[in-house]
Amino acid sequence: MIALQSDHLIFQLTNGESIPCSVEMVSIEIAGNSEGMLDAEMLRHAAASVFHYFKVELERESVTVGEFAQALEKVLHGLGLTLYADQSASETEQRESDLAHLARESAENLELFFFPRLRTELRAQLRHAPRVLRFRGLRGCAKQLAGAQRWGPRCEKMSERIVDYLRHCLTAETEQNDCALVVE
Repeated sequence: MIALQSDHLIFQLTNGESIPCSVEMVSIEIAGNSEGMLDAEMLRHAAASVFHYFKVELERESVTVGEFAQALEKVLHGLGLTLYADQSASETEQRESDLAHLARESAENLELFFFPRLRTELRAQLRHAPRVLRFRGLRGCAKQLAGAQRWGPRCEKMSERIVDYLRHCLTAETEQNDCALVVE
């Protein structure tokens, strides 16, 4: 077993994968109308606080993405911020896409067709006016696009490019409404 670095937590994804992440690697994007109360700096500090809570106070080495998101929501709520007016999100309020599937569709041409296909998928999902837009399979997608068998620096850079691209596309869309973006 490989020893976990002291500043990392293992994030357990819904598909069973586990990814070691440092506080710097944890990136959460909440897009939409927050009435100017939720800025990127506040979100970064809130996420760092939740990371510290699990790592130092609870002395845990692993956490599910759901546990982390729930704790982050509590922190933001404690700061007087509400992410959702109704906590019971129906299926029409949450849309999901598989990044690994999109990468397989673009397998022969890899990046050449992947990024335009990703933007088309984002636009198609936004037509349903979801409150949460979830893209899963980031790790597998990044490995495939980077042409790697094991996770490495190329995969990390590709992963960052995909998340940045999704953020850029979402903010450029006029239909984004009150949509939260989750990439896992």
